[in-house]
Parts: sequence; structure tokens; C-alpha cells
Amino acid sequence: MQIRATDGLVNFYLPGYIKTGMTASLRRVGTSIKGKFTDTNDQIIEPYIQVRGEVVAALGRIARGGASLDSRANAARALGILRGRQAIPDLEQALRSKDNQVIYEKIDWEDPRRKAYYARNREFIAQVCPLEDCLTEDPIQVMYSGSVAEMQNASAALRKATKTLEFSLAMTFYDHRDFAMVDVIRLQCSKGATLAEWAAVRGFTRDEVMAIGDNFNDREMLEFAGLPVVMANSIPELKSLGWRQTLSNDEGGVAAAIREYALENL
Repeated sequence: MQIRATDGLVNFYLPGYIKTGMTASLRRVGTSIKGKFTDTNDQIIEPYIQVRGEVVAALGRIARGGASLDSRANAARALGILRGRQAIPDLEQALRSKDNQVIYEKIDWEDPRRKAYYARNREFIAQVCPLEDCLTEDPIQVMYSGSVAEMQNASAALRKATKTLEFSLAMTFYDHRDFAMVDVIRLQCSKGATLAEWAAVRGFTRDEVMAIGDNFNDREMLEFAGLPVVMANSIPELKSLGWRQTLSNDEGGVAAAIREYALENL
């Protein structure tokens, strides 16, 4: 609705725009919306045309906090076409936006398993459907999330994928919450490999490294570290490996581990 309203406003000042704006892209099956923002745009109203202040203000609000990444980008484009100088503060705020760090194709804001996470991280989250329309380069990571059973099935299906697709999987399961995540990442990429590279660049040996973890995706990192520590709320598979344990995350386990195994041993 915001996209169509934006295009309608621009069309009022620039007749014919409705045929070339984002609304037209939405009508054409298979057209990537991102193309509307990567193509050169020479559409702009003549300087003598006066745009009502409330129109610019409304577009500024959408550019700063619209319902989706597409609607915000479309409003920003419209402000440029309409020479909306009054909305420059809104555009500056949009540039500082953090809400494209995690992009979902579909979001159920009331999902009982995710609601608290969404609320805590709202400023970092955006929604784009279809997801590939937001891509301007190869993604670093693709994440699936859902119930433990759903993600176990997803993981099994991904492992059976054609061998021409090279990737690694990192799994995080929280059985007590019936919530799990499966990360699809570059082949050989893991927390362990990253920690090893980080330590090598800084000249640290494995014996000088402590790592703290609680789930499947932490195992390689813990195996690399000279001092692996697992949280009290870790999965049983990590606890069974005989590594040192700290308090749970609700009890400040990371701080307790740093105090006990790092600061007190300086």
C-alpha cells in the first residue's frame, strides 16, 4: 500500500510516472525490484513545480520508517524526483538505519518462539519478499529458523543437496524452547576457522586463546581454543566432552568465565 501510495503521489506531479515506478515492477512477474534502484534515473520534476509540504513530510516519514525495505527505498527515490529538500533529515536518518542487517522474506511478529527476539532486535530487521530482490552481491549467510523438528528436516534436506553446491551448515538448537536455526555459509567457514585466523593474525597461539560456547555451531571454535569453556545451559553434547563449565547465560556465565580463567590468572 505504501509503495502504491508513493507512486500515486509522484504521478500527481510527474504524469506517467505510475507506468514506470515500483508499482509497475510489482505488476510484472519476474521483474526484480532492486533493478528500479540500480538503473540510472533521470526523472525529476521541473524546479518551478511546487510540491505541497505535507506530501514531502509524508514521504519523509515512509523513507525513515516505512513498513518494508522496499517502501522506504521507494519513498527515498520519490523524494529525489520531487526535489523534497525538506525531507533531507529523514533521508539522513534512513542512511543511519540499522534495519538491513538481518533480512527476512516472511515475518510473523506474533510467533511465540520469535516474538521476544524480534522485539529486542527490531531496529536491525527488515523484510523483503522475494528475498533475492534485496541482493546486490552474494550473501554471506542464509539462515533458516523454526521448530527443532522443522530445522532437523531442513538440515537433512540441505545435506542431500546436489554436490555442485558447496556450502557448510552450522546448527543451533534450543530444545527447551523448541526453537532452532540452520545457517548456510561458505564451505570451510566456521567459528573455529575464523578464530584460528584471528589468532594467527595477532600472533597468538592456541594455548593463549579461551573460547566460550553453548551449542553445536560453537564446537569447532571450542576445539581450537586452548581453554574451551561451556555454559551451564549448553547442549548435553558439549557438556559430555569434559571441558570446563561456567554459569548459565542468565547468571552471567561469560563474565564469570573471564574472571575465573583469564583475569585471576594474569
